[in-house]
Amino acid sequence: MKVWKTLAGGALAMVLSVGAVVAQSYPDRPITLIVPWGAGGGSDATARIVAQLLEAELGQPINVINRPGGGSVIGHTEISTATPDGYTLGNITTELSMFHWLDQTELSYKDFTPIGLYNADFGGFFVAANSPYKTLQDLVDAIRADSGSIPAGGANTGGVNHLSYAALVQAAGGDKVFWVPSEGAAPALQLLTSGAIQVAVVQFPEAKALMDAGEIRALATLDTKRNPSFPDVPTVAEASDVNVSMSGWRGLAAPKGLPDDIRAKLVAALEKVVASDQYSEFMAARQFSPAWAGGDDFTTYLADRDASFGEALKAVGLAK
Repeated sequence: MKVWKTLAGGALAMVLSVGAVVAQSYPDRPITLIVPWGAGGGSDATARIVAQLLEAELGQPINVINRPGGGSVIGHTEISTATPDGYTLGNITTELSMFHWLDQTELSYKDFTPIGLYNADFGGFFVAANSPYKTLQDLVDAIRADSGSIPAGGANTGGVNHLSYAALVQAAGGDKVFWVPSEGAAPALQLLTSGAIQVAVVQFPEAKALMDAGEIRALATLDTKRNPSFPDVPTVAEASDVNVSMSGWRGLAAPKGLPDDIRAKLVAALEKVVASDQYSEFMAARQFSPAWAGGDDFTTYLADRDASFGEALKAVGLAK
């Protein structure tokens, strides 16, 4: 019996020792970072700068792969089902807070190992340069008159942009939300400039190039205060007789079951990235808003987002 205990104790010590060595040596090969949206949007841009700076912290290449489709369900699912060894990471986004409420998939933050929040942005309401809606109040009045005749877009059905527009329609007293889904902001803005939709709800960094080119106009920001980078754009409350405010988020996660030591290493590395001058300069140049909540704090943040978006979806009649 004593011999068996000694052997068992030795085996356990060996397993623990091997685990510690694996964690200390991580990463020893390239890492894949999955983005559940197409190239050209805000999720893609922020994920790529995070990957670039994480490479320097971790000492291994990070290959960014776009997996769009299903309003980001496809990419989020691929992240969640990967091996939880730290070699497949993912850019998780606001839509994860809504999937199960909308009955699109059972996926939620509980199916991931949260690493860190690195970006939170408020979007806005945009129209084409030649739109008859010169102010947000013009749009609100049109919604009151016939909300079903105004096509809007800005990514997938049930996403934060859709929810923001639905909240505007509800606040204005409209009876129908005419939403045209797309795989991200870039396709939605193409629909706006082509006249296929009349309103786009996207993030300001995503709209900036077309704003600068004079092809689209911002009617209002969804923030509760004006964006310093766009000081002439009013808030919803300033620009109309209704009030709506919502924001989206982006973060880094791994599949559920990631070893604690590897998670701790990734949290520490990402925290350095978010605090770096390079990251701040990149985000400021593109009007993205840096944010930070690491590890368990990010898990708490995601639980809060899940609950708050669930209530919002119920309030506008979208929750299943």
